[in-house]
Amino acid sequence: MVTVVTKLVHYLHLSRRSGQYTMNHDHSKKTPDGASFDRSGSQDSLDELSMDDYWKELENIHETRGNNHEERVALVVKEPDEGELEEEWLKEAGLSNLFGESSSDSLESEVFLSTLTRTQKAAVEKRIETVTQTMRKKNKQHQIPDVRDIFRVQNDSKGKVCDGSEPSTVRTGENKNETQDGTKGPKFSLGRDEQKSPPEDMLFSDTDINLEIPFAEQAANLKDSSVGKMCKGGGGDTLLPNFRLPKDKTGTTKIGDLAPQDMKKVYSLALIELTALYDVLGTEFKQQKAVKIKTKDSGLFGVPLSVLLEQDQKKVPGTKIPLIFQKLIAQIEEATLETEGLLRIPGVATRVKSLCQELEAKFYEGTFNWENVKQHDAASLLKLFIRELPQPLLTVEYLKAFQDVQNLPTKKQQLQALNLLVLLLPEANRDTLKVLLEFLQRVIDHRDKNKMTLKNVAMVMAPNLFTFHGFGSKTIEQNEFVMAAGTANVMRFMIQYQKLLWTIPKFIVDQVRKQNTESQKKERKDKAMKKLLKKMAYDREKHEKQEKTPNDADVPQGVIRVHAPHLSKVSMAIQLTEDLKASDIVARFLSQKSGNVQTLKKEEVFLYEIGGNIGERCLDDDTYMKDLYQLNPNAEWVIKSKQN
Repeated sequence: MVTVVTKLVHYLHLSRRSGQYTMNHDHSKKTPDGASFDRSGSQDSLDELSMDDYWKELENIHETRGNNHEERVALVVKEPDEGELEEEWLKEAGLSNLFGESSSDSLESEVFLSTLTRTQKAAVEKRIETVTQTMRKKNKQHQIPDVRDIFRVQNDSKGKVCDGSEPSTVRTGENKNETQDGTKGPKFSLGRDEQKSPPEDMLFSDTDINLEIPFAEQAANLKDSSVGKMCKGGGGDTLLPNFRLPKDKTGTTKIGDLAPQDMKKVYSLALIELTALYDVLGTEFKQQKAVKIKTKDSGLFGVPLSVLLEQDQKKVPGTKIPLIFQKLIAQIEEATLETEGLLRIPGVATRVKSLCQELEAKFYEGTFNWENVKQHDAASLLKLFIRELPQPLLTVEYLKAFQDVQNLPTKKQQLQALNLLVLLLPEANRDTLKVLLEFLQRVIDHRDKNKMTLKNVAMVMAPNLFTFHGFGSKTIEQNEFVMAAGTANVMRFMIQYQKLLWTIPKFIVDQVRKQNTESQKKERKDKAMKKLLKKMAYDREKHEKQEKTPNDADVPQGVIRVHAPHLSKVSMAIQLTEDLKASDIVARFLSQKSGNVQTLKKEEVFLYEIGGNIGERCLDDDTYMKDLYQLNPNAEWVIKSKQN
């Protein structure tokens, strides 16, 4: 096997340089819709990269698998039936009640659909149409919706069903007589009519990541204008674009800042937005589906992340990263990150196998002797842990989507897609990936000593994340050479731009706010229609009490009351000014030198925005409070510590 790999390495390396080796030819033969996009050059950029580290790592992986005589159960990926993929997509997007037996109970979906952009609506419409046709073919005894009924239009002369070609404002029937934002409160820019002309987008440079306008809308505008510029560059560390996030005065929202109920909405919106982006760019987006297989229910290696965390949390309550994963990283860093060839030079295979068996027996007992573990062996164990997961760290559902990022036309669009894919990962996978990427960056920070640049680290780690054993070795052997350069580039992106990838785009947060506002409005309408006078009186009395609490009753205009129930100063009235930031408010509370304030540090407590049009949101220090107050005037403001 190793001999075959080595021969193919040299063949592919030579043929790639002569222009004979092209990646993902099915996607790159033509650009759909006649659009003249410049390629992002994941192929071209890697022509200047030495792929030797990738191939050597691949050989090490095959050698390790060859030495492991245990029979592995290959993960079977199910080929979906006609329409099944789209039906599953609609369920994942939270729109399953648009079809089937529950299709009559679609109030929540109507609220959700009313907040979508034109390109998002087009993506939903396309999947519903496929499911509808499939159901009719199969004569399913369900209420089959008509797309035109789902996307009902306003009663105006310009109203059309959104087909992705005209940026019309599409509203559900119940909302047709309301204003676009539906309330007298804050207005949200969600990429509807204003997307037809992009003057706001012109304020952003080529290296600015615009999080205010939906990514698919940006791609559509770029495609329509035919002036799409791309950030070209070779494969060296210094040649990746210096992408940055322009400051948002209402605060940057990171993964982990929102309440679970809002993160559920973020997931649905991210899935729809990613699909819309791939649709606009003409790249196929298909979620894979794994057939359930029997997995280990205890141990360390080859155990599902969920099982690992369940057993780890019995020892360390609240832990979100597998303890063995944390310990292996700590063991590598304990020596020094300046070791030359760290991560690239493999440990001794027989010793690594022996350590693996010993860890399985002694790790949880606390009797394993870590002093005997050499640094390169620990690095090999870390990579082995990732490879041995029963399902890929990037998940079966989205592994191919991560790989296909390389097919998107520009580096900016590749980064946007990766941002959405990270939002779609399960929490355990996402948290573990974050710790891994942060560790890899620390290794790169010592590149002058360890000779491990971004390029080298990406080459070494890409095979461990992307060549997954579960899909069957035959398939891997046929495809790993085709995807090598592209996945190495995706790996570079994930390491280089990890801080950007863990940011929730503002347009998605705004859509969440809009959904919450619309839901609250519908709830109020429903309550008004009920004839239960006693309940209505109770609700009214409760609402009045909430509006006139002793602390907030006399708060004047332009002043907010901030609560800090866990600090000695329980609440404080704060005058809003143009320059007042969230960090300024926290500093005022911490300046009260009494009680448990003395034991708290600034980095341990945060200001939270709670209620109104958001469930709960942890504010970053640079949030301008007056701007945020105008966006969510009905919120409460609370200082508390953040759960890690």
